[in-house]
Amino acid sequence: MSNLIRNSLEQTREELLQEITSLTFEELNRKPNMETWSVAQNCHHLYLTEIATVRAIKWGLKEGKESDDRRKNIQLILDRTVKYPAPSVVEPSEESLELEQLKEMLADSRKQLLETVNSLEDLSELTRKVVKHPAFGTMALDQWVELLPLHEQRHLSQIRETLKE
Repeated sequence: MSNLIRNSLEQTREELLQEITSLTFEELNRKPNMETWSVAQNCHHLYLTEIATVRAIKWGLKEGKESDDRRKNIQLILDRTVKYPAPSVVEPSEESLELEQLKEMLADSRKQLLETVNSLEDLSELTRKVVKHPAFGTMALDQWVELLPLHEQRHLSQIRETLKE
């Protein structure tokens, strides 16, 4: 993983944690309306997405197809006018969550991601294998990793909107 991606992962996660750390239980779990997620649900979704990415990487390294070298424009994820329905595997729970639970979950998923990537002897393996992504179709595994901080930025914007409502 490039230092740029590693820094982006760290910076975005730090922003997220700064945004949620001072929130009360009620602020974390308040849903402005039935169509939007609470701050806690956004965080739970980010956790589930990171875990799903780890699983995709592990599966893709064993079973994925060889890359055709076509890169996806993953920056599109930042356009919040385009809606991406969350696959059921990354849909957040309706149960209320405590701040410490959320922080532990996010730390755990990040640890799993870094351990998975850091365990590779040859990082170029991530560029050579592709797995179908729910929003972008067949995509190289390295782009799955690159997408994580962009996806987190998207939800950070959503969290900020939720807190203003």
